[in-house]
Amino acid sequence: MTSLTEAYVDSLAPNAGAMKNGRDLVKKNSFPVLRRTEDGTLLFGECKGSGKEPYRCSVDFVQPDSPVSRCSCPSRQFPCKHTLGLMYAYALGKPFEQAELPPDIAEKRDKAEKREEKKKETEAAVASGAAPAKRKVNKSALAKKINAQLEGLQLVEKMVLQTVQGGLGSLSKKNIQLLEDQAKELGNYYIPGVQAELRELILLFGEEVNREAIYSQAIEQLIRIHSLAKKGKAYLERRLAEPDMPLDTESTLEEQLGHAWQLAELKEYGRARQASELLQLSFLSYTDQARGEYVDAGWWADLRDGTVHATRNLRPFRAAKQIKEEDTVHAVVQTDELYQYPGEINARVRWEKGTFRETAAHDYKAVKGAANGSFPDVIKQVKNIIKNPLANRNPVVLIAYHTIEKSGEGYLFRDKQGKPIPVTSDMIATPARLETVVPLLQEEELRDQAALVMFQHDVDSGRLSAQPMSIITDSRIIRLLY
Repeated sequence: MTSLTEAYVDSLAPNAGAMKNGRDLVKKNSFPVLRRTEDGTLLFGECKGSGKEPYRCSVDFVQPDSPVSRCSCPSRQFPCKHTLGLMYAYALGKPFEQAELPPDIAEKRDKAEKREEKKKETEAAVASGAAPAKRKVNKSALAKKINAQLEGLQLVEKMVLQTVQGGLGSLSKKNIQLLEDQAKELGNYYIPGVQAELRELILLFGEEVNREAIYSQAIEQLIRIHSLAKKGKAYLERRLAEPDMPLDTESTLEEQLGHAWQLAELKEYGRARQASELLQLSFLSYTDQARGEYVDAGWWADLRDGTVHATRNLRPFRAAKQIKEEDTVHAVVQTDELYQYPGEINARVRWEKGTFRETAAHDYKAVKGAANGSFPDVIKQVKNIIKNPLANRNPVVLIAYHTIEKSGEGYLFRDKQGKPIPVTSDMIATPARLETVVPLLQEEELRDQAALVMFQHDVDSGRLSAQPMSIITDSRIIRLLY
């Protein structure tokens, strides 16, 4: 608690507006009551609000790495400006009166301790070989949901057939509006992934788009939607016949059909790893219009085996102000338990608790050691992934290059066997072009280093294009996205 700083409170705020509002409360002396426990594990007090009664707020540091904020205000933002203000008041040196732990907080702590004990008992039982308790399936509710999903997928298949039979050239504004209405209707069928894919198709046909230029993309998207509907129907029909069958953990099909994976489920299916260390290699925030959300995406190297994982912090448009926006991380993250979502490559990961340490030379060496130095093998791996219409359309791979060379108006990576991978800067909206970066690099950084590269298949040319995301040297990571 004595180390509570303004910078740390800033890191807890969901957005810049919440930081400002929290600080303003302190400037306006909006806290008539400021208290702390003798051991310094709890800050609590009262804050003047718009109503007659003040808001009662507290921040519990009984778990120092995971402070718990509570407030009686109706805000959906977490932490709210009142609890942020409480912490800013402490960090800025405002006087706090020493007081006893409130009974309601003591009760909440007791319940939390019991939950943690129960969790540890379960983990110990599983570690000793005991089978975890089997989840109970509400078969009636599951059947009702699956039947609705199957009905929605039938509508999608019909829509794809009508679009193909009519031809993309005949898609009028009226037809596109009909597609938009159908996409909206899919919200009633519990298949958000399919709904988003249909919206991706609609977004291709913008107001001033050159129709002929996007036909190949539209056809590819129709194939993706049809494949998802077909595979989804086959899978759901099996689940309807066998409600106790295990969930699919080999692909992202469950997630695309609307299943929200819980961390407990991932652990139950063996998708939790102990004591992992992760180093972020690239970070990008972007807007996903089809899904109606802002995405904070990170790509991380697992320092144990070099696997490239991804993190995605999703902030729906309607709730963006209530969800903390993530940012670039330069330190190594150490997690007690790493949860991995289903997926073939760049599987999404999450963790509940993590600590940080400074990045060291051996971390960069570990990343470089895991990079693939055979470009033919890299190309083969990527092609095997993207030939599946439901797979990740932009696989990210860690490559080891021998040289970065000028090629015409652009650049290319070349491996030790002389095989090239031409690069582009047009795949992602906010890249730093190699033309700008290369002249700034040291001579030794242009040879025998590693790079994180995103691939994309060009339907018209049938070729792969590669977007560099970062360069990893013996002493630093040079990020090419911003």
